[in-house]
Amino acid sequence: MQIHQIKPFHKLKKKKRIGRGGKRGTYSGRGIKGQKSRSGAKFQPIIRELIKKYHKLKGYRYSGRKLNLAAVNLSLLEKKFKDNETVTPKVLVEKKMVRKIKGRVPMVKILANGQLTKKLTIKNCLLSKNAKDKIEKAGGKII
Repeated sequence: MQIHQIKPFHKLKKKKRIGRGGKRGTYSGRGIKGQKSRSGAKFQPIIRELIKKYHKLKGYRYSGRKLNLAAVNLSLLEKKFKDNETVTPKVLVEKKMVRKIKGRVPMVKILANGQLTKKLTIKNCLLSKNAKDKIEKAGGKII
């Protein structure tokens, strides 16, 4: 037996096409008055209100999440940290240089604004290219 030889046991039931005159009488099975009898009028489902509240996707390959990034300049690290200290996002939150975002410690990016003279160890932070160069010139480590 081949796929093109398979047939269903039941007969196909044709969909009732309403509102086109013919053998259904004057009102074509719709009744006389009201929203259901009008052409093109449809009841709005309750679910539609819920759907409208959701955010729409903004185009192809849209990422709904945004990175929670906090930016810190080298000049701020120079003021707040002593020599040979470790800089992590958690430490920055404790020193109140960065705020928590939605109750979580954010990702921190260190930017190259300002000068750095202290040897700092930096862990779990994103760095700009210039900031990385300045930290290494000052004798700091990046982990």
